[in-house]
Amino acid sequence: MDTSDVKKYIPFLVMPAILVIVELGSLALSLPVQAAGLAAFQDPQSLADPLIFIAILLGFTAFLLVLIRYGKKNVIAWVIGLSIFLTFVYTFAAIVPLFVGPGDAEIAAMLALAVAATVLLYKYPEWYVIDALGILLAAGVASIFGVSLGTIPVIVLLVILAVYDAISVYKTKHMITLAEGVIDLKTPILFVIPKKRDYSFIKEGIGKLGDGGERSAFIIGMGDMIMPSVLVVSANVFTGGVKYFGLFNLPALGAMIGSIAGLVVLLHFVMSGRPQAGLPPLNGGTILGFFIGWALIGFA
Repeated sequence: MDTSDVKKYIPFLVMPAILVIVELGSLALSLPVQAAGLAAFQDPQSLADPLIFIAILLGFTAFLLVLIRYGKKNVIAWVIGLSIFLTFVYTFAAIVPLFVGPGDAEIAAMLALAVAATVLLYKYPEWYVIDALGILLAAGVASIFGVSLGTIPVIVLLVILAVYDAISVYKTKHMITLAEGVIDLKTPILFVIPKKRDYSFIKEGIGKLGDGGERSAFIIGMGDMIMPSVLVVSANVFTGGVKYFGLFNLPALGAMIGSIAGLVVLLHFVMSGRPQAGLPPLNGGTILGFFIGWALIGFA
């Protein structure tokens, strides 16, 4: 195998690495998130919570599709930008208290960091900036929902989302339309993995999905990294067992290993060059790995 063959497979090593970093980051943030009281739902065991999540997701998706349909790109950029800013606010609300005491200084630091991160993403959306801040964003979201939802509600959510993802990519294809609209705006809500060293997301973008052409980078949706991580955090918070390295128990470790296995399956199909629904293999592998880990501790 020559050097060019080795380089070709580097992106397929980077994507699992990003997933593991997001999962470890979300685990590390789970305690600060709990300490800050950043729960998305009041009752973690309620099966109504995943339905509320899905309803909000469908409403937001429909809203963005309408904006794309009528060419309201500026509105889309502002809506997504505001969403990113608010997510950073919640993420830094968990991190800043670790370094700054309560009071005005804490609030000022939290808002300043959120503004700085959001401005950086929009003013200089190069692939490494998007990926680095995307990891922080994804870890923050995963930790918040992971501590807010018990394992059974999360599993219900992941199953519904996997089915929805498959339908929206392979049947209705509206997720492809949404992804293309986001890519056209160079909106930083996905991970970008270059195929070549001199690639620039700012200059080259990605290209149209599903056109059969060769693109200069792979992309994977932020949700594909977030949703498996939610179960990893939930398993760590709501199931028992010894915490290895003081960070994760066997159910969480099983979910992590399962998510990586699911990602490997996904990457096999990505090689075809066609858009793929990421959540069916990712969520399926994560759920299976969780149950294996949970069984090993006697479903405690």
